[in-house]
Amino acid sequence: MPAPNPLPTSPSRCPLCGAANQCAIAAGRPPESCWCMVQPIAPAALAAVPETQRGQVCICPACGAMPADTQQPFAGLPGSAPL
Repeated sequence: MPAPNPLPTSPSRCPLCGAANQCAIAAGRPPESCWCMVQPIAPAALAAVPETQRGQVCICPACGAMPADTQQPFAGLPGSAPL
């Protein structure tokens, strides 16, 4: 028998930490206005969402953030060089 998920499913809450997920769709705004449309999401964070909640709820920006060692904030800017 699978372990029960301690965080209840809510379209406005992150299934990983329980914080507000800032989901535009859950707030009734257009999908293209959501934070997830402009910020890369860590694959490990998506994989951590319980299978029963995938496609049902969104994670929050903090849980979805890419690890600092994989981000290159200056990549692609003129004069920048890969780290």
